[in-house]
Amino acid sequence: MKILVTGATGFLGSHLSGALVRQGHQPFLAGRNFARVKPLLAQGANAVPLDLRDRAQVIAACAGMDLIYHVGALSTAWGDPADFAAINVEGTRAVADGALHHGVGRLIYVSSPAVVFAGRDQQNIMEDQPYPPRFSSPYAATKKRGEDLVNEAHTRGLPTVILRPKAIFGPGDRALLPRLIARARAGRLPQLGDGTNRVDLTYVDNVVHALLLAAAAPRAVGKTYFITNDEHIPLWPTIRAVLEQLKLSTQLRPLPTPVALTLAWLLEQRARYTGQEPLLTRYTVGILARTQTYDIRAARQDLGYQPHCTVAEGIAQTLRMWASDAPTTTGSVGGATA
Repeated sequence: MKILVTGATGFLGSHLSGALVRQGHQPFLAGRNFARVKPLLAQGANAVPLDLRDRAQVIAACAGMDLIYHVGALSTAWGDPADFAAINVEGTRAVADGALHHGVGRLIYVSSPAVVFAGRDQQNIMEDQPYPPRFSSPYAATKKRGEDLVNEAHTRGLPTVILRPKAIFGPGDRALLPRLIARARAGRLPQLGDGTNRVDLTYVDNVVHALLLAAAAPRAVGKTYFITNDEHIPLWPTIRAVLEQLKLSTQLRPLPTPVALTLAWLLEQRARYTGQEPLLTRYTVGILARTQTYDIRAARQDLGYQPHCTVAEGIAQTLRMWASDAPTTTGSVGGATA
């Protein structure tokens, strides 16, 4: 089987590519910087230099493929809306059109629960949750447009599956836990909200498991699925437990949600003039201060998905991998998209 993975040189894409190689495939790894996947190339994977903003290049890369995993995206809490549109919307349009043009057997699109996040607490949300009238970030808005394009391609005859993994973490992550830890090391990590919110986190190997299942599940075609660890963990106690294991202070100054939102708005206004990423965004406040849990019964039923690694096990594995190379990422609090 010929398999194309966009975003193969990123965090999730590289983990997925590794799993495909271990299964005996020689996937085509599309990306720009192949340093992360050099071992996979040595084992027979194929490098496909690709910029999702180059429509002709993207469509050409789809030729001859049996399966496409569209993992590549601009995934950050802050950036130029034009860049989000060019990569997350037009890049997805090119992938879908290329898959249709070349008769690809199935397109699996990695989206995000952010597309249904309205900035309020959400508990046990299911896939039929309506899109909000206003999106919480350019990332969320453009990932929703990506879903529209994939669903439209399905109506035109392309077998598609959409997965929405929530808050992916694990070895190789450079955004979610590393940013929080870096801020804590600098003594600049506040507790956003009252600290009682629960969230779903998803260990990267569990997401890869879901992606592999989605490639062959007959009942999944044309559908959308939330993917999580299905644990609904208390976020801030979990963050403090990680900090304690790293021997960092767990004394985090509480910042009430209304105050955090006001501060984030002010920082965003300044960032528009300076061009520098704000230390806090309203989207990040929502992600870290609100309850966000999702019902994954559909993925269990249609994909046969079962999380194999718990959040606690995943955190332990991630910390072991960091032991000799502590993260030094700086930037905004919670810079990862979720």
